[in-house]
Amino acid sequence: MYNLDGRVALVTGGAVGIGRGIAIRLAQEGCDVALLDLDLAGARETAALVQAAGRRALALAVDVADAEAVAAAVAEIKTTLGPIDIAVNNAGITGVGRVVDLEPAAWRRMFAINTDSVFHVARAVLPDMIDRGAGRIVNIASWFGKIGKPSYAAYSASKAAVIVFTQALAAEVAPLGINVNAVCPGSIVGTKMRDDADRMSREQGLPTAKEREHLIPIGRVGEPDDIARVVAFLASDESAYMTGQAINVTGGLWMN
Repeated sequence: MYNLDGRVALVTGGAVGIGRGIAIRLAQEGCDVALLDLDLAGARETAALVQAAGRRALALAVDVADAEAVAAAVAEIKTTLGPIDIAVNNAGITGVGRVVDLEPAAWRRMFAINTDSVFHVARAVLPDMIDRGAGRIVNIASWFGKIGKPSYAAYSASKAAVIVFTQALAAEVAPLGINVNAVCPGSIVGTKMRDDADRMSREQGLPTAKEREHLIPIGRVGEPDDIARVVAFLASDESAYMTGQAINVTGGLWMN
């Protein structure tokens, strides 16, 4: 549909959940896909699904919070698959708890994975994109990055930082032919992050995603492919006049 044949995409956190859904969708659109994840076994499973769609794939065990590891991975992708045309920053973690109970180390880890990784990947892929005068960067943020939610202070703050970074970078590289946008998922099930969040919510007497489903105007929680479809659009030339946007994919739960 989006004519992405022959383009090379990088997807962080591609072993499971939303990252796997994005990787498969991009492969179906014609992309060769590199997967960066600490879960190498899961990344290899996703790579096999990409290959089943008829595209090349590369799975790498990478800590995306480590700038040097990310740079080395990008160099390996360039050698194996070619220069990166599309970078999708999907890797992330969540946490549930009151600020008074939050340890500084947990706060720093949240930002290292959710926010620092976006900077590391962008910094690694931009030189080639600038040289070619073209590229797409899509950052997976969250609707919690647009509103501070009780018991999600660290997560909300880390995702708000991703949104503002997206805007700043988009303005910086727009004259160079590079588009940078963010996607803000709502309640998405079928992911490890959702499973972790629901477990932590139950432990603290908070409702799970399914228990909040009645609040969603569309009437259901989301699936990874709901996010993947929007990412594929943002990766394509159909979104050529869009940059610096933070697009809600929440079933109407959040409309700003």
